[in-house]
Amino acid sequence: MEKKAILEIKGYSKTYGEGKKAADNVTLTIESGDIYGFIGHNGAGKSTTIRAVVGVLDFTEGEIYIDGHSVKKDSMACKKITAYIPDNPDLYENLTGLQYLNFISDIFEIDETVREEKINDFASRFEITDALGDLVGSYSHGMKQKLAIISALIHDPVLIVMDEPFVGLDPKASFVLKQIMHEMCEKGTAIFFSTHVLDVAEKLCNKVAIIKHGQIIASGTMEELTHGESLEEVFLEAVDE
Repeated sequence: MEKKAILEIKGYSKTYGEGKKAADNVTLTIESGDIYGFIGHNGAGKSTTIRAVVGVLDFTEGEIYIDGHSVKKDSMACKKITAYIPDNPDLYENLTGLQYLNFISDIFEIDETVREEKINDFASRFEITDALGDLVGSYSHGMKQKLAIISALIHDPVLIVMDEPFVGLDPKASFVLKQIMHEMCEKGTAIFFSTHVLDVAEKLCNKVAIIKHGQIIASGTMEELTHGESLEEVFLEAVDE
């Protein structure tokens, strides 16, 4: 499979209030088939960058491209091919799980047969088939997270962006999500996600970037960064310097 740039972040900066830079000249390229980990302490600029990528946060400095489309100039084209799973899914509580998934499928104009197949497959794998007739408001945090993941994958996105996707998932659901991530990357999807769980990142990602005070202080393939050390050791050394 020929690699191509799916997400290009070029010189992205975001300044808040008193001139504090939450993101400072962030430049990264995520290619098709990459599982790209984004790590840093709380407040380092991970969520700020992620929210700019998915079009939730406006920005003036720098450019972000998704499969060649500018997030600033052509946000609709970007949203059509991107999936975003936030750290705290905010879903419509008054719909049933199935109504919510159909609603998302309608937005992305997914064929009835295709959506039914995908919903059945993902719901079965995440073990929430029996809950699809229940109101989302009655779901636990973990079940909402599973529903958010299914709704994000349903349109075969070219880019999947996730903010702390494993928080709130039980071990089996985490395992299933990792499996699905690998399957999608084999098809050429690119995945960019933030995480605090460094051993998960080390086992799962082929590339990683470390952000501190809004700046990328290290990035590259897992081998380039770790040189036989654990990612945890590399991260702590980099962040302490």
